[in-house]
Amino acid sequence: MYRVKRQDDLEKNYQLMTYMAKRVIEDDNDMVATLANISAVINGYMDKINWVGFYIMKDGELVLGPFQGLPACIRIQVGKGVCGTAVAEQKTQIVENVHDFPGHIACDSASRSEIVIPICKNGAVFGVLDVDSPELNRFGLLENKYLTEICVCIEKQLEATKL
Repeated sequence: MYRVKRQDDLEKNYQLMTYMAKRVIEDDNDMVATLANISAVINGYMDKINWVGFYIMKDGELVLGPFQGLPACIRIQVGKGVCGTAVAEQKTQIVENVHDFPGHIACDSASRSEIVIPICKNGAVFGVLDVDSPELNRFGLLENKYLTEICVCIEKQLEATKL
């Protein structure tokens, strides 16, 4: 894995991460296998994270999907926690300090910051990409840019009904 330590190479690392995720998306049309491999790619290319994975909408709530990290909450109600808020608002949530987020759901007590990006299919939320970090203020514009690009590629495959 090409994982860099210097800030000036960080964008190159994320570009490679995105390239690898796109190849995974194009490689197969099984949703579970694809999302599992994407979570592994992100986990391999991003440093200072302790959990990455997907929650999928089922029967009006988020249900745990493929992930990398410690065991997590299995079900999250829409509007609850960072993931549920991302679904309710259909908007990316970047939380600098999860302990300051009203109603934060603590699946892993080591998590201190989080980014959650909604993934849509046919205008409705299909699920979310959730990435946690043990560091405060871990996620910014650069992470948002490349993780969103990966989610847009997932959405395109969903629209094409390949996932």
